[in-house]
Amino acid sequence: MTAAAAVQPVLAAGAVGDFFEYAVRGIPFGCVYALLAVGLVLNYKTSGVFNLAFAAQAYASAAVFYVVRKEHEWALVPAALLSIVVVGAALGFLLDYALYRHQRTASPLAKLVTSLGLLVAMPEMVKLALGPGVKANPPPLWTVRRTDDFLWRVGGSRFVLDAGQIATVLATVFVVIGLTLLFRRTALGLQMRAVVESPRLLRLQGVDTDRVAVVSWILSSMLAALVGVLLAPLFAQLTSLDFFTLLVAAIAACVVGNLTSISGAFLGGLALGILQAELAGFLPTDSVVANGLRPSLPFVVLFALLLIRQSVRSARTVTDPLAGVDPPPDPPPADIRPAWMTTATRAFAVVVIVAGFALCAWVFDDYWVGLIAAGVCLAVVMLSIVLTTGVGGTISLCQCTFAAIGALATAQLTQHDVPVLVAMVGGAAVAAAVGAVLGFPVIRLPGIYAALATLAFALFFEGVLINLSWVSGGDTPLRVPRPTVLGTSFLADRPFLVLAAAVFAVAGVAVIALREGTTGRFLDAVRTSDTAASSVGINPARTRLVVFVLGAGLAGLGGGLVASFSGQANYSQSFTFFIGLVWLVLVITAGSRSVQAAIISGISFFVFPALLDRLFTWPVNFVDTNPGAPPWLLDIMGFFKPEWAQGVAFVLFGLGALTYAKHPEGIIAAQTSASIRRTVRFVERRRPAATSPSNGLDLEAPA
Repeated sequence: MTAAAAVQPVLAAGAVGDFFEYAVRGIPFGCVYALLAVGLVLNYKTSGVFNLAFAAQAYASAAVFYVVRKEHEWALVPAALLSIVVVGAALGFLLDYALYRHQRTASPLAKLVTSLGLLVAMPEMVKLALGPGVKANPPPLWTVRRTDDFLWRVGGSRFVLDAGQIATVLATVFVVIGLTLLFRRTALGLQMRAVVESPRLLRLQGVDTDRVAVVSWILSSMLAALVGVLLAPLFAQLTSLDFFTLLVAAIAACVVGNLTSISGAFLGGLALGILQAELAGFLPTDSVVANGLRPSLPFVVLFALLLIRQSVRSARTVTDPLAGVDPPPDPPPADIRPAWMTTATRAFAVVVIVAGFALCAWVFDDYWVGLIAAGVCLAVVMLSIVLTTGVGGTISLCQCTFAAIGALATAQLTQHDVPVLVAMVGGAAVAAAVGAVLGFPVIRLPGIYAALATLAFALFFEGVLINLSWVSGGDTPLRVPRPTVLGTSFLADRPFLVLAAAVFAVAGVAVIALREGTTGRFLDAVRTSDTAASSVGINPARTRLVVFVLGAGLAGLGGGLVASFSGQANYSQSFTFFIGLVWLVLVITAGSRSVQAAIISGISFFVFPALLDRLFTWPVNFVDTNPGAPPWLLDIMGFFKPEWAQGVAFVLFGLGALTYAKHPEGIIAAQTSASIRRTVRFVERRRPAATSPSNGLDLEAPA
């Protein structure tokens, strides 16, 4: 036997030993994903809500545990009871009583939008309540104060498990066994599943559906609280975005269980953690593939599962058999508005536009003009949400990523002396090309799965692609100059506002033409029934793909415009995936099919926080300039902090999305319809009966 042949068994044995060692190392992280996935499945299984706000609930309880355990030095048991049992149960009861109880029969889109609103609002509410300071080294759910104060050696001295990892493994096993027994062995578990499909049918069987629903929400919210407390020690600091990133990774495990199987989600999470540990152990650390694949593995797995699993592509939304008893939705304002009111509305819009330009030209100072110009640039990106989600019917959570692609491509082109406006068009083309590649598989996915696929792409782009120099240009953001057209310079904010308004006007007219044209009518038919649309010769997939690609290109154009206005293509400041979620919430709240919603949302994103900043700064100035005022008044004024402005704005933006279930057409359309009805009644009562046609409007219907 040669020396080489003798070495082979030793190497093989060493490889097997390393394999099992890495697998054991990955079990605690697999339990993290498993626990998160089980929580998501529990929510979806018992309430029909794929609760993206699960991460925000977990963060809230983790923050409470940090404050009482580390800052106030409570004992472990009282701190755990307060943060997990009291806070978790209270949040679950509040969410059910105030929100989801009124959405039992709402569409999956309405429930998803509500969870997105909570995801935006809740972390900011926690920061306002507990303080925005850095919360470093979160304590574990163990008797020690730091995770490394208790170490358990596994396999001799090769590696150890710390207190946080041990607590996570034990809690995961306990939760999975308990929930499996609950759903398989108890009547309550069966009722919790049935209340999702049809609360009205369950009520006919004599079951108190409100009680069942609130129990399920309390249970899932307590699980979110437990997850938050267990996950916090994994990070050096307690931040809400870390929780959401891990949650999205756990969604891949949920897809393994088809969003309904607790055991499938558990096994999927465990396998994902082990696979990540194996890659970290065997792949070389200096490999570009390894450095890119390891952090992006959960997102790659999620995207792959969504595309290749037949059960995902054939999934159908559970519908209530008694949904037919619901009243039909209100008609859109355009269908009930008389001709004379349409003319008056358009004339009023012209007056508002002229007045707005006059204010920007002669009244507002440079600060406010700059904010409005930035808002108009952003409104072009918001138009892409109107086109993709409102008109196309695809819930895209990556429009901000398309805007970033357009901005970065614009910056790269301007580095090669391409004129700025031409570079913007080139950036839009690049974004549209990426949208075509992504949209081809995504638009074939049903409902919630399409949204999850676009979210996975957004996180993959942020976690991996943005770190590549050929994408982002390196550590220093690339400069993007402002354009000069036919000798006219747009270096100042006021001329640039005119340019941005012109771009928005052209894009807005194009969106309206598409919405009211043949493609828009095809999409209306597709939203009603894919089967019926196909029977009359409409290709649903192709129609949705066209709109998805156009939306990606429009977002890329807006991203280039934003980059040119700000002077640089800075991803971390302008285009992170969380900012994109805020944009989506704003547009959907205002009206996902409305061009007016895009311009209002874009300007509000910049102007509203600035107004709040001025509002919160005034009490501080009052205290500084009036030291002799009554002490009680100074205490009240001193309570307000200018740094609250951004947080309060995000809270209000997020809470605004909670109106979507009642007004899926958006606040603008809802208020417009009510105003039209009131105005028509007022006018018709003052006209002679013979000359007052109602234009088909039921004047006796409630506003």
